[in-house]
Amino acid sequence: MKILATDLDRTLLPNGTWEGDSEAIELFNELTKRHHVFVVYVTGRNLDLTLEAIHDYGIRYPNILCSDVGTSIRRFEDGSWHLDLGWIKHVERMSPRWDADTIKQTIVQIDGLAEQESQHLNRFKQSYYVEHKKKDQILKEVEKLVKGKFDEVIIYSYDSQADRGLLDFLPASATKQTSLEYIADTLDSRKEDVVFCGDSGNDIFPLTAGFCGVLVRNADPQLIEGVDEALKRDSSLRVYFARGNFLGLNGYYASGVIEGGYHYGIFSEEYGIFSEEI
Repeated sequence: MKILATDLDRTLLPNGTWEGDSEAIELFNELTKRHHVFVVYVTGRNLDLTLEAIHDYGIRYPNILCSDVGTSIRRFEDGSWHLDLGWIKHVERMSPRWDADTIKQTIVQIDGLAEQESQHLNRFKQSYYVEHKKKDQILKEVEKLVKGKFDEVIIYSYDSQADRGLLDFLPASATKQTSLEYIADTLDSRKEDVVFCGDSGNDIFPLTAGFCGVLVRNADPQLIEGVDEALKRDSSLRVYFARGNFLGLNGYYASGVIEGGYHYGIFSEEYGIFSEEI
């Protein structure tokens, strides 16, 4: 099975400062269907915002949606979304100490944090906006109060469009990485059979977890630095940096996803057929 997983905002979607190729999304849709690729969206968006992206940008429906930074999994079958209840049970079993309400109460007095709107929160996701210039002190206080107490992971990323930080508290078993691992397992696929594409800080974990990683050309410097450090620690990691000038595409957003797909053989009849060119 060919599995292509991708983040949405500023990865598949051309909603950053770089100019995307106008034909890239249509080409992505056509290639994934023609080559019978199993498509997974792994995104910080919730279901409603994902549907907005499908409508506004014309991206195809995925086979599976890992939304809310991987904390929710839905399958799209016969024109309907089906919540994966097995995933919920898996997270509850693997992270028994998780408690979003207690985390909220624990950090309520930290200056520079603002809880995100209710549509961006769920039972496995407690999220905040962060004053980016204060992030070092804020993260230091957060770790002192929270780290290691709730079976949690603390993920910080930077929204360059809004010039603010984003802070997510998630169960350690419910992240972009672990949701994609769960999907690969349910599909009886190996990690090396899964291509994952990303652009920002919270994509660091799936990009360096043993999948076939792709950084689109407009990837954040924070992510590039983190991936470079991971490659120094483990040279066996498979990560491709899209650079454009391939099939007339510039490598930004969906063009970088397509380039990465060709690099790993997702869109070719033979594995690695374009490896010398890209």
